[in-house]
Amino acid sequence: MKVAVVGATGLVGTKMLEVLTERNFPVTELIPVASEKSVGKQVEFKGKKYTIHSMQQAIDAKPQVALFSAGGDTSKEWAPKFAAAGITVIDNSSAWRMDPAKKLVVPEVNAHVLEKTDKIIANPNCSTIQMVVVLNPLHKKYNIKRVVVSTYQSVTGTGVKAVNQLMNERKNGHSDEMAYKYKIDLNAIPQIDVFMDNAYTKEEMKMVNETRKIMGDEAIALTATCVRIPVMGGHSESVNIEFENEFDVADIMTLLKNTEGVIVEDDIKNQVYPMPMNSHNRDEVFVGRIRRDESQAKTLNCWIISDNLRKGAATNAVQIAEYLMAKKFI
Repeated sequence: MKVAVVGATGLVGTKMLEVLTERNFPVTELIPVASEKSVGKQVEFKGKKYTIHSMQQAIDAKPQVALFSAGGDTSKEWAPKFAAAGITVIDNSSAWRMDPAKKLVVPEVNAHVLEKTDKIIANPNCSTIQMVVVLNPLHKKYNIKRVVVSTYQSVTGTGVKAVNQLMNERKNGHSDEMAYKYKIDLNAIPQIDVFMDNAYTKEEMKMVNETRKIMGDEAIALTATCVRIPVMGGHSESVNIEFENEFDVADIMTLLKNTEGVIVEDDIKNQVYPMPMNSHNRDEVFVGRIRRDESQAKTLNCWIISDNLRKGAATNAVQIAEYLMAKKFI
């Protein structure tokens, strides 16, 4: 199994290499790919050194699958070229997510939509992934009408430059390298991505549109507010869910405890609840603070956490590749 990792030197690309190792994905040959300035340098994978390839060199090497994490513009240009060469692309950017001809996949939710003919498969937005893993079993049983979500997103979601900004501010009180317009340490920035004509940010609208596509239900009403906070380890979400059907909180707890990829941490007597510091380097989605919304009928509140570089990006992509391999699609 030849595997290309495009963007191998970035935060997500590095995580992809870690996840491939940890999950014992059967890589017989690794083809790391990065920007032209990195070509010829080396990365380490399973104790061996691998030389970084250019895009065309990677295509010429004919891997069965290419995990992309190199930005939307790169994916728009190069994913079709990989696909044309018969290589299955799993793309972590936003380039293909809302393309009606491309599948948008969270394996625990909708892997069944994948077919052998799918050559470009979209990996959803990190905040969407962790939310739909929890929403999906609830929707199947209680039928979700409306979701209100507020996110508290780690700086790692922006990339190395944002991490450097935070660390420099913590160390020096300021940073010459600015990923954000404003200081991030001791602050919260209620803007992730650019603002759109409706006054929502692109990140907020991603959550709306991607959730409906993944869950296969355009009738779900969803509104989001996305906030960047000075945290490492994972994204947090406060989620309010209105159902068509009545529910029992104890049944919700049991349902989520039996859901693949979900860990329930909900023991308020002992102050046990999900926190990003505890989700760091974990692949599961953590949910807690599960309680009835006392202001409105048939409505639930919960708190969802996941490592945005792992399940929110790298792990989800590898899980898609695992599914394709199990089905003999690659």
